Order: sequence, then C-alpha cells, then structure tokens
Amino acid sequence: MAELLASYSLALDLGLGQPMEHLLRAWQIADRLADHLETDVDRQSLFYISTLAWIGCVTDAPEVAAVFGDDIAFRADTYNADVGGLSGMRFFLGHAGAGGSSAMRLRSVATVVATGGRRIASGIQSHCLTTSALAGELGIGSGIGPALQQFFARWDGKGIPAGVGGADIDLGVRLFHLADVVEVYHRMSGVAAAVEVADARRGTQFDPELVDVFRAHAAEILPDDSNPSDPYELIRSAPRLAVPLTECEFDEALTALADFTDLRSPSRAGHSRGVSQLAGHAAELMRLPADVVTVTRRAGLVHDVGLHGVPSMILDKSGPLSQTEIERMRMATYYTERVLVRPEALGRVGAVAALAQERMDGSGHHRGLLGSAIPVPARILAAACAFRTLAEPHSGRSAMTAKQATTELRAEVRAGRLDGEATDAVLAASGSPSKRRSGPAGLTPREIEVLVMIARGATTNSVAHQLGIAKKTAGTHVERIYVKTGSTSRATATLFALRNGLIDPMDL
Repeated sequence: MAELLASYSLALDLGLGQPMEHLLRAWQIADRLADHLETDVDRQSLFYISTLAWIGCVTDAPEVAAVFGDDIAFRADTYNADVGGLSGMRFFLGHAGAGGSSAMRLRSVATVVATGGRRIASGIQSHCLTTSALAGELGIGSGIGPALQQFFARWDGKGIPAGVGGADIDLGVRLFHLADVVEVYHRMSGVAAAVEVADARRGTQFDPELVDVFRAHAAEILPDDSNPSDPYELIRSAPRLAVPLTECEFDEALTALADFTDLRSPSRAGHSRGVSQLAGHAAELMRLPADVVTVTRRAGLVHDVGLHGVPSMILDKSGPLSQTEIERMRMATYYTERVLVRPEALGRVGAVAALAQERMDGSGHHRGLLGSAIPVPARILAAACAFRTLAEPHSGRSAMTAKQATTELRAEVRAGRLDGEATDAVLAASGSPSKRRSGPAGLTPREIEVLVMIARGATTNSVAHQLGIAKKTAGTHVERIYVKTGSTSRATATLFALRNGLIDPMDL
C-alpha cells in the first residue's frame, strides 16, 4: 500500500505544479521533525496523511479552473503566500480569472467578492471530505479520515473547518502543514529560506512549537541534496509501512485511485473503469495468458494517471486545442510512465499503460512507436481507450452510439492507426459483432501456452512432461507455432511472443 501511494503521490506532485517526489520529500521532513519531538507520533498515519492530503484537489479542479484559470499554476502559487484571512482574500482576488480576458477577470473577481469566499470554502470542504472518503475506500485506518478533514485548518483557527485550530488539529496534519511548505522553499532557495518561511507563518498557519523545533534542527531535518535518499528504500525499511496487498486488494486500490483520477474532468467519470473492463475482456477473447490479461486490465485503470499534469481547462476545452495545449496533452502518457515506473508490480502495468495513445502507423505519442514495437496488450488498450472516449460525452460534443463508435474504430483500422485484431476483440467485448476469437496469428490457447514455455527455455521434452502430453504431440504444437508465426527458431518465436505481449520481458 505504501509503495502504491508513494507512486500515486508523484502524479499529485504534477497537479500541485511541483516536481515529482515533492510530497515524498515533505513526508521525510515531517518524519525527521517528529524524531525531535517529545510527543509520540503515529508514523504510519503521518505517511498516509503526507501522500493523501492533496488528493482531493482533483475533485475541485473544474471549479478551480472556472474561477482561477490554470488550476495547476494556481496551486503552485499557493505555496508562495499565506492564504489565511485578509492575505488569503488578496491572493484569491489576485488570481481570479487568471489567463482570461479583462471581462472574465472582472466577473471572477466579482464572484469572489460577492460570495465572500464562501464558494472557495465550500470547495475546500468538499476536497477534505472526498479525501477522507478515499482513505476509507483504501482501508488504511479509521483515524486517517478525520485527520484528513482538517487539512485546511490553521493553527490560528482561520482555516476550514471554521474555528478548528491549535492543538485540536491532528499532530500529523500539523507536521505535514509545515513540511509541505518548507520543502518547496528549501528546494528553491536553501535552508535559510525554509527557516524564514517557517518563522513568518509561526502562530498563524504553523504550530509555533513545531516551528521552534524545526528552526533548531533544520540542517539535519531537511534533505541533503548532495546525498539524496531513495524514498522507496525508506518505505521498505519502515516496518509499520510494510503492509502487503493481496491481488484483490491491489485491484481495489487501483480502482479507487482510477476513480479519483477521472474526477479531474466531469466528462471522464468512470472512464478508466470502463477502459479497464473493456481491455481486460478483449484480452481474454484474444486468449492471452492470464497474467497478461491481468496486466492489460490493470493498465486500463491507470492509463490516465498522467492527466494530473494537464490543467483542467485544457481537458475540458470545448474548442480546438492550441499547439501548446496539444503538447501538454501529449505529455500525459510520459507522466504516466514516470509515475508508474516503480515498484515492480506497477512497473509492468505502467509499461503498457504509457502506450495507450500509441498508434500502429507511428502517429501516436509519446514515443511514436510503429506497429511491431507495440505489444498486443498496448494495442488492446489503445482500442479500448479510443472506443470509450468516443462513447462518452465531452465538451463540445455528445456521446456517440455504440454503432457510431464502432464505425469510427474500424475507420481507424483501415487508416492503419489501430490494430485490426485488437480492435475486433475490443468491439466484441463491447457487444459489437467480431470475427475474431483466436490468439495472435491464429494461435490456439494450447499453442500460446506452449509458445510461452519454449520462449522461457523449455525443451520439447519438458513441454510434454509439464503438460502431460506425448513428446510427439508437443513437437506438433511447436511446428504449428513456427508455421503460424513465421518463426524459424526459438529466438524468432520468442521475439514474436514478446512483440505480441504473450510474455513479459521481465520474466525472461
């Protein structure tokens, strides 16, 4: 669970306008600060607070964009100001309508003034409640939810919920409040700047006692950039964070996080779940091995995690995107790859998820791969994502019917952008008629099983022994595999299996 949340926090960093590992570095700062306190701190809760506290920001991204423009730039700027009381109102007014026309800025300012910030407060409360709900879905402890609901509280009581302040705020939240901000100032300007901002907000945003302890030990609490520590190694070395997930729990956690990713845009609700179900069923129809089906299904859940790095105003734009906006959208799959590169269980899934926008003719992104370089699971994912996108309403257009979406996908196949076999399987999984039921190159399920075995080094004799069949029968399977795949040796058969996603390169 901790490794999963650590990886997901990298996507949240993008949504905050910060470099990856900001939240993990903030957790390390908070954890080190806790070492210097006389009061005991629940270190597991502190980690969960640090990696989850900002996750609710995805739910109010459209509302933030409507008032403040680029929601990512807005969040990045919040680190530069104490947003409580009058200074907070000045900050909000200064950012109202950012990036829009003069008329839009005036309307946004008028809205903030007319509501007295109540609309902003309502959004913040929604943020906290949503984050708390996610903690419950992940099953990470009953004490985390109430603490997360205090994330926007302040020591001086001028935050949200109104009147909650001082020692009534959970200690883990108070530690993260300080660490979240000083990490940015330390990274940008060094130890002195981190101490200065802590002192400046002492007794207002931050707990005075924590600031005093931080000031006294700042040099040893703040990360040493000349000798950086690996957060994943720190997680593995912390016994309280070593909470393994069963396969079922892993799926449930990925599904919960997928639902939150989709909240970045109102039109995308349920998108990742739908892609996952479609891609997983299509992989089964193509008779891919069970482990490959699982990776394909999970890749569908996380293929859009990189969208945390794309402003809501671009995701929901009704008109054509500018070239700059197109490039920001194209970066999403790169972000997905970077977020999911570790640990190993996510790395395998991420390797497929990051290829969701690749196309057989090389016109996709972010790698621009050509057909033979795109594994079958990724071809399935690309078709499933395309189908679901067409079948969902988006800004400026209504959802297509299944028949219309089918026609569009088949046109993409004819144009050479989507793989025909993978698309047939996706359409069959969606309920549309399909002519395909066998595996790649017409391989039967048994032939796929044998291909995987010989690619992993099995001899004909060992294939026969493991499957309980005659050596002659095993030899016949091998011969048919070679004919169907155009292979002349074990090496070329292995390459076919790799290119068609029948085996994971990490298993060889």
